[in-house]
Amino acid sequence: MAKKSKKQQAGGTPATVALTAAGVDHTVHSYEHDPAHPSYGEEAAEAMGFSPDRVFKTLVADVDGTLTVAVVPVSGTLDLKALAAAVGGKRAAMADPALAERTTGYVRGGISPLGQRKKLPTVLDESAGAHPTICVSAGRRGLEVELAPADLATLTKAVLAPIGRG
Repeated sequence: MAKKSKKQQAGGTPATVALTAAGVDHTVHSYEHDPAHPSYGEEAAEAMGFSPDRVFKTLVADVDGTLTVAVVPVSGTLDLKALAAAVGGKRAAMADPALAERTTGYVRGGISPLGQRKKLPTVLDESAGAHPTICVSAGRRGLEVELAPADLATLTKAVLAPIGRG
């Protein structure tokens, strides 16, 4: 749960490098990842002592043939119909995990909405706006980044929409 210095961030993940390059205020939190934990997001919230409503998971879905990133609280689930509607699509389904990893450049459980290999359309659940800061994956299991939801939306060019179900 230690904050990393600017020097450590410069050689960090693509997500932390992107945040530093953009000059966005953020805090990096690290914790020991337990491979046996059943939920990456819940593990992060527990390890950092954050409410699961403030820790967001990054999911990759296929909306009408286009990979799309959904960022929702770990306390809930993704509403695929709402995600499709948010980007003007008709149907959405979870993307193949291997395709999501290849396209984003991150491994499952460590996919960040920031610094992805290929920029994908992104939708941030509107509940993020209820918090001064939220946490998202910083690009690997056991590493989270805390930042203002507005900064995340700006950097990812995210649409804000009610895509999470509590």
